[in-house]
Amino acid sequence: MDAMTVGFVGLGAMGQGMAASLLRAGHSVRVWNRSPEPVAALVARGAEAADTPADAFAGEVVVSMLANDAAVEQLLLDPALLAGARATLHVNMATVSVAIAERAEALHAEHGIDYVAAPVLGRPPVAEAGELNILAAGAPRALARAEPLLAAMGRRTWHFGDSPRQANTAKISTNFLLACAIESMAEACSLAEANGVRPTDLVEMLTGTLFPGPVYSGYGAMVAERRYEPAGFKLPLGLKDVDLALTAGAAARVPLPFGSVLRDAFLDALAHGDGEKDWAAVAAVARRRAGLPA
Repeated sequence: MDAMTVGFVGLGAMGQGMAASLLRAGHSVRVWNRSPEPVAALVARGAEAADTPADAFAGEVVVSMLANDAAVEQLLLDPALLAGARATLHVNMATVSVAIAERAEALHAEHGIDYVAAPVLGRPPVAEAGELNILAAGAPRALARAEPLLAAMGRRTWHFGDSPRQANTAKISTNFLLACAIESMAEACSLAEANGVRPTDLVEMLTGTLFPGPVYSGYGAMVAERRYEPAGFKLPLGLKDVDLALTAGAAARVPLPFGSVLRDAFLDALAHGDGEKDWAAVAAVARRRAGLPA
């Protein structure tokens, strides 16, 4: 594999590990972030610091991992930035709306830059280990160019089509299902506890029989034990993803009735001061509704 010159924009909890994986694979990585501390940490591991996002677009490829639509719009969908870019491929690994995916693809095409959407499944330790599952979509030639980078950051890349919006739709659908699973576990555990069954016993049985796997074992334990810190995925991000699902559903005329329940539950959790906790803390809302102790 030939090493690439990669600009990396966005060194949050996920981006730091992903950029580190690219360094381990032998790529030359120039990193940019709003706050300087993650940049310094990556420079200590062999990266080069970028002074501006435009500096990150001076290499062959740009990889970005920003928090939301607003950050992508502000930092990366600037026509002047794209007009001056030397990079000919941008791999956006953030979970963003279908509308932003469509706008980004069109704007990049105007400036001769291939655009791939490649959102990920996994928490920060998984990103650090280079073991993410990556949901990718884009033009075949762009995906082929991106593949060595995706392979360095993930254990498997799942392809969803030629249009970047398809990968973002798949990720939004997946996170919506995760939120539904957390809410359903919260309600089941509240029902069990209100009737004298220990939630930990219920989750142990469920994960050993009907629902094996990381979602129910991981989040089920967090719900049953009311263990919401440290946050691997903060609650406001969960609300963002539920809103993305509701917006995508409305645009496609797809009813998501449980989505409205989820949105209100996340808002309730935020109103009760749980914004710094893991999104599994939405389970506290089910407990309050059931009259169980906090």
